Amino acid sequence: MSNPDTILVDEQPVRLDELLADYHKLKADAEEERKQEKKAVRRFKREEELKPYQAELIKMQQYLEKTRTRMIILFEGRDAAGKGGTIRRVTRYMNEKHYRVVALGKPTDEQKTQWFFQKYVTQCPRGGEVVLFDRSWYNRAVVEPIFGFCSDEEYENFMIGCPGFEKDLVRQGTILVKLYFSVTKEEQARRFERRKNDPLRQWKLSEIDVQAQDRWDDFTQQKYEMLKRTNTTHAPWTTIRSNDKHKARLNAMRVILNSVPYERLNPDLDFVPDPTVVISGSRDLELMEAQLLQQGKFVG
Repeated sequence: MSNPDTILVDEQPVRLDELLADYHKLKADAEEERKQEKKAVRRFKREEELKPYQAELIKMQQYLEKTRTRMIILFEGRDAAGKGGTIRRVTRYMNEKHYRVVALGKPTDEQKTQWFFQKYVTQCPRGGEVVLFDRSWYNRAVVEPIFGFCSDEEYENFMIGCPGFEKDLVRQGTILVKLYFSVTKEEQARRFERRKNDPLRQWKLSEIDVQAQDRWDDFTQQKYEMLKRTNTTHAPWTTIRSNDKHKARLNAMRVILNSVPYERLNPDLDFVPDPTVVISGSRDLELMEAQLLQQGKFVG
């Protein structure tokens, strides 16, 4: 007598529950494959949308080379805010002979005895070159005081001297672009979680990253002080809201391109930054002060 819970497949008995489980697994696999295909198509379309701006960056670079103009772009912001990914897109098609990405490690014993800006000055561009700092001298304004890597006196000396240092760079012909990438606490946590679980991204997770969520308010306060004291007319900050990485990358390119008076490759391209993504340092400062007042934490 046949078992009602089994059927014959190729003359072999197969349990219905096993067959049903196989069906659901195949259905789930097919759905996951469709999702991956959609993600791949979306990723491709986003990368294609960047290409006209990457072509403009090549034209900009040619202008800098021709005029022997120096350019520095600072990429600052919270951990996992998308600085590295933006740098990779900005430089993807540029002439490698005329740009450098600088990401300095811990200072050596010798550097600790030098003028603070000295190690950065040695990395500054020659005529016709672009230098992109993946974190810069502004480590002393935010990270170092939070984690006790500098004294109060060293911090104060930096905050006093930094505007003059940058004014001198600009006065002598260097184009200086200061970008601060900003994410929400929730988005940063999501990206950290992804780094923990993705073997291709685990190398990005540092000890300081692990503490970033716990020290969120400290970073906010240090950012506020940095904007308040170093957002100047000659070297203003531009904040890039980077919860959406693609929009952040595209609009960072627009900001960079708008800072150089080169002849556009495609004048019909939209060079206007999205105001929901890009805000001036002055406006960001106003918004932070309003938030601090509302929360009862504003102290000056």
